Amino acid sequence: MNVRLNVNITTELNDRLDVLAEKSGTTKSELLRKAIALMDLAVTERGRGNKLGILDDQQHVLREIVGV
Repeated sequence: MNVRLNVNITTELNDRLDVLAEKSGTTKSELLRKAIALMDLAVTERGRGNKLGILDDQQHVLREIVGV
């Protein structure tokens, strides 16, 4: 079952969603679903004492994602 959700966002954020959706070849709705799934993963792993980061192809940490 789907639920319709109305969200108020700034024009700038809407423009950013448009760009990201286009670059991802998807819709803004799907992009937001993926963002929620990523946030869910980050919160779950933080609860387990793990961290979220960006790794290169040799598994070196390039950037740690904080604040999520």
